[in-house]
Amino acid sequence: MSRMNAPQPRLRKVAPQKPQGGEKRSLPASLSRNAPLVPVDSAGGQALAAVIAILTFLAALCAGGAELVATSSAQWRSEIAREVTIQIRPNPQRSMEDDVARATVLARQTPGVEEAQPFTKEESERLLEPWLGTGLDFKDLPVPRLIVIKLSEDVRPDFGPLRQSLQRDVPGASLDDHALWVSRLSTMANTIIATGIFLVTLVLVAAGLAVIFATRGAMAGNKEVVDILHFVGANDDFIAKEFQRRFFKLGLRGSAIGAGAALVLTIVLGLITRSWRASPAGDQIEALFGAFSISWTGYLVVILIALLVALITGIVSRLTVRRFLNDNG
Repeated sequence: MSRMNAPQPRLRKVAPQKPQGGEKRSLPASLSRNAPLVPVDSAGGQALAAVIAILTFLAALCAGGAELVATSSAQWRSEIAREVTIQIRPNPQRSMEDDVARATVLARQTPGVEEAQPFTKEESERLLEPWLGTGLDFKDLPVPRLIVIKLSEDVRPDFGPLRQSLQRDVPGASLDDHALWVSRLSTMANTIIATGIFLVTLVLVAAGLAVIFATRGAMAGNKEVVDILHFVGANDDFIAKEFQRRFFKLGLRGSAIGAGAALVLTIVLGLITRSWRASPAGDQIEALFGAFSISWTGYLVVILIALLVALITGIVSRLTVRRFLNDNG
C-alpha cells in the first residue's frame, strides 16, 4: 500500500479538564502576559548589577588616576622645561660674587631668556637644610651658588653659546637644562598611564566574563520560555535581541552607579586636599598631584567607560545567547 492510500489518523477534540475543587490554575510568572523574557529584577540580575557597578568603579578610578598623573606630569614638565640652572662651584682663587655677577649678565644676554635670578649665599645655604638640618655653620663648606633662569614661553633658546661663554669667562660654572629630569618624568608618567589602560582593559574583560556566566544562567532558567517562543515562530535573532536589550539596561544601571561613586569619591578627595592646603601634608600632596582634581577630560573618560561597560554587557549577552541557541538547537 502506498503512503498516499494509508489511513490518516483522526483528530479528536478533547475538552479542557477543569482543575478539581473549582480552583483556577494560574500560569507561572515567566509565562504571564506582558512578562519580560529576561527578568532583570531577580536575585541574579541584582547581583550582576552590583558586580558591574564595582568593576565600573574600579575602572573609573584607574582611568581617573591615569588622567590625574598625566595632567600633573604635563605641569611638572612644563615648569621644569621653562627653567634652567647655572651652578657655580667655589674657587679659592676667584671671587664668588664676581663670578655670579658675570654669569648672570651672560645669561640675561642669551636670546629667549626672560629672567635670570641669582641666589644669595644665605638662600643657597638654606637649600641644604632639608638634607643637612638647621643650625649648622656653612662657612667652612664649599657651598655652590645657583642662578635660576626662566625662559620665555614657546621659545627654546640655544644654550651652546652660553655654555661656551661660561667655560671661558666663569671657570667652574655649569649649565643644567634639566633634560634628564624631564625624560625621567615622561617615562614615569607614560608607565603609569600604560598601567592604568591595562587595568581598565582587565576590568572590562572581567565584566564581559561575568555577563557571559549570567547570560548562560538566565538562558538555563528560562528554557521553557525559549522553547515556547521557538514553538510560536520566534527566531534566534528575536530572542538574542531581547536578551541584549534587557542586559544593556542592567549594565547601564550598574555602570552608572559605579561611575557616579567614582566621581563622588574624586570630588570628596579634592575637597579634603583643599582643606589641607595650608598644612605640610597638604602641600606635599598638592606638589605631587596638584589640586587632586581631574579635568573635564577625566569626567568625559569616566562617562565613556560607563557607556562602554553597558555596551559590552549588551553585546556579550547577545553573542552568548546566539552561541547557546546554536549549540542547543
